[in-house]
Amino acid sequence: MTEPTQAFESIKIYLDEEIDTEKLAETLVEYGYHGVKKVGEEGDFSRLGDTITIYPVTFEYPLRIELNVNRVRRIRSLDPVTYEVIEEHHVAIILPIRGLAKKRIERGRIRPGEASPIDNFVDIDSGDYVVHIDHGIGKYLGIEKVKIDKVYAEHLVIEYSGNDKLYLPFTDLDKIQKYFGFEKRLPKVHKLGAKMWLRAKEEAKAGVQRVALDLLELQAKREHAGGFKYSADTEWQKKLEGSFPYKETIDQARASAEVKSDMESSKPMDRLLCGDVGYGKTEVALRAAFKALMDDKQVAILVPTTILAEQHLNTFKNRMRDFPVVVEMLSRFRTSEEQSRIVKSLASGSVDVIIGTHRLLSGDIKFKDLGLVIIDEEQRFGVRHKEHLKLLRSSVDVLTLTATPIPRTLYFALMGGRDISVINTPPSERLPVETVVTYYDDNLIREAMLREKARGGQIFFVHNRVKGIETIAKNIAMLVPEVKIAIGHGQMSEKTLEDTMLKFIRGEIDCLISTTIIESGIDIPNANTIIINRADRFGLSELYQLRGRVGRFTRSAHAYLLVPKRFVLSAESQRRLTAIMKFRQLGSGFKLAMEDLQIRGAGNLLGLEQSGYINTVGFDLYCRLLKSAIDSYKFGTGSHKSTETV
Repeated sequence: MTEPTQAFESIKIYLDEEIDTEKLAETLVEYGYHGVKKVGEEGDFSRLGDTITIYPVTFEYPLRIELNVNRVRRIRSLDPVTYEVIEEHHVAIILPIRGLAKKRIERGRIRPGEASPIDNFVDIDSGDYVVHIDHGIGKYLGIEKVKIDKVYAEHLVIEYSGNDKLYLPFTDLDKIQKYFGFEKRLPKVHKLGAKMWLRAKEEAKAGVQRVALDLLELQAKREHAGGFKYSADTEWQKKLEGSFPYKETIDQARASAEVKSDMESSKPMDRLLCGDVGYGKTEVALRAAFKALMDDKQVAILVPTTILAEQHLNTFKNRMRDFPVVVEMLSRFRTSEEQSRIVKSLASGSVDVIIGTHRLLSGDIKFKDLGLVIIDEEQRFGVRHKEHLKLLRSSVDVLTLTATPIPRTLYFALMGGRDISVINTPPSERLPVETVVTYYDDNLIREAMLREKARGGQIFFVHNRVKGIETIAKNIAMLVPEVKIAIGHGQMSEKTLEDTMLKFIRGEIDCLISTTIIESGIDIPNANTIIINRADRFGLSELYQLRGRVGRFTRSAHAYLLVPKRFVLSAESQRRLTAIMKFRQLGSGFKLAMEDLQIRGAGNLLGLEQSGYINTVGFDLYCRLLKSAIDSYKFGTGSHKSTETV
């Protein structure tokens, strides 16, 4: 597979050549292609086991690339609706889609499952467990040709109990989903034709009725809470949005429109905005904040760290500098006198936007007219803080931003308990982060740091233990004396930490040796190498967030996840590290959240009974059954009718 060049960007895939499928997927994303479950228009691509389907702008029909391990076995164009083979090819030349018009595939009908809540977030590989709507849980084995009426057609092969096999045509692809059950043990495979699966579905259907009623009651409370109905966009709003210095992505524009629509309705907003780090969630939040200000409401922005509060302060002040808006910050970086002044100004209404850490949840904080609360990474706040936030949701609009939603938040949003927007489109020119899991090695560390310094960049070295961080810093200083280093952690004095971070932001320090204080929000485009020591001790979402601190510029970025030599990793640590390597593609935050659910187990999400149903029929089908039950109650069709299609 050829690399893109400046003169003429293209991917060339030849018959019988070996290709790197991960690299191919990353390059397709760079070219503006969008990873989906099922190809629907030019610019889509999907991966199913050893088959990659791409709909390039240079072909009239989608292309299917069939692999044997990593060697290209066939390149064929397909009818996008029937999946019949149209033509064999010896080479495929794929051009970028940026700026070119797309054609949509018009399908005859929408099949059950096409509106699955987790579509586009999961891939199915050989060996994965899948759920078929009609036949239950089986194991996906790959693709085989089957002769039907003297014609060979490719089918997906699913193995059931007793070595029975189901051959599924591509036209029925929507009937299966990857199995997600949130227990750590493997699922029980069903027997084809047995009644056990039908019983399991019927029991799950009955079980979701109560949850459906609870969710509808929650929604009814919100709808009758009498939230503030905001005005349509003003000229100032349009001017602010027009000053956005970057090209707005399609997902960003859609998410912003959904948030505004919520704010212009009479029920209080409670929307979860998911998107990878650097995908533009802050801009969506900023526009929502400005909309609230246009109706003379105050806005509170709650963040988990003082560093992130400082960065948000700079962003909001800079973007709103042309308007009569007062933006302040409350955190430990403020003296007690400053805090007292800001608290009084909040109560009098002379502060429009307040950005702060958990200090904003203190009892002395009063607002003149609070209209919108924006919460950045809610999972970083404690139980007591979340109870306070829960009270806010009943009276004001709430927008929650997250890169990797915690399992319960993700689950609740997908269930319909919260509205959800997803930003999957990466900013133009953003590249995936090259990720390596390896043993701790002095030579590798020295080489990685010097390579980054040679191109004028900076380095994060993460060691998540305050005890021992000084020793690590001394070792690094001896190992790479050419690099200027500094230490940053939460137990330092506010002034020292602030000075250190400002020096790093200004480029006076080459390498910041820190704890996970850099995990949320810190944005230093010039830092494009991160080294994470004892990566086996970090959670999956932590690793993902940390890796997201680099790669926010147009140059390539590198993440090194180090584990000790001669050290046996636990099965869970091994799985986490495998997952972080697997989800290298841009926009993988949702997939990672689902993987995290499986690795850690979902626990008691909605009671043991409902968790049992999820494990019996799989998360995707459970979601669809629940959505069906909710719709039946809403529209009075009767629960028994609503679930017949699934």
